[in-house]
Amino acid sequence: MHIAVLMLALMTVANMPSAQAQPAAKPIKLVVLGDSLSAGLGLPAQEAFPAKLQKALQAKGIAVDMTNAGVSGDTASGGRDRLDWSVPDGTDGVIVELGANDALRGIDPDLTRAALTDVVARLKARKISVMLCGMLAPPNYGADYAARFNSIYPDLAKKFDVPLYPFFLDGVAADAKLNQADGIHPTAAGVDIIVNNMMPSVEAFLGTINEQRR
Repeated sequence: MHIAVLMLALMTVANMPSAQAQPAAKPIKLVVLGDSLSAGLGLPAQEAFPAKLQKALQAKGIAVDMTNAGVSGDTASGGRDRLDWSVPDGTDGVIVELGANDALRGIDPDLTRAALTDVVARLKARKISVMLCGMLAPPNYGADYAARFNSIYPDLAKKFDVPLYPFFLDGVAADAKLNQADGIHPTAAGVDIIVNNMMPSVEAFLGTINEQRR
């Protein structure tokens, strides 16, 4: 009889929550503000960059509440124009992936720079952390255009002191096996490479957000 009482007491103690138990970390609210490259044009929703990034982070035990705010065909100016409703209040961080359509269409780099400057400035004014994804101009517009366009991202990262992933399509661009038939949009395997390449940068970005939330 005494043994049964003792066992019951031990089980009760074992099931009591530990005073040292850490509360589960609140998921970081993350928005990917982008164009078709993040919207996942030509892919099922679960194969799009934001969904695969969230899954990769979860596999590392990093809880993220992810919103895919990618709109196919969007320019940097388009992203700026929808910024307030694409990035709701309470958002902790935004990965900005814009500019590919500007480069493809040969839009004046001054316009792209102004739009991206506005995007970053407005997010920072709302105390939302920003990570910039760089883009490179295609060679067909010439060296002068490329120099003016390609410098936008490092310049803004320096100006606003935000992290920069230099080229969103690094390791995937111009590889026929990793792109869809249009030669522009990554396949699911291409998205996997983008996520894998970006993970260290994204983890560092989220680490900074966690530090600021303490």
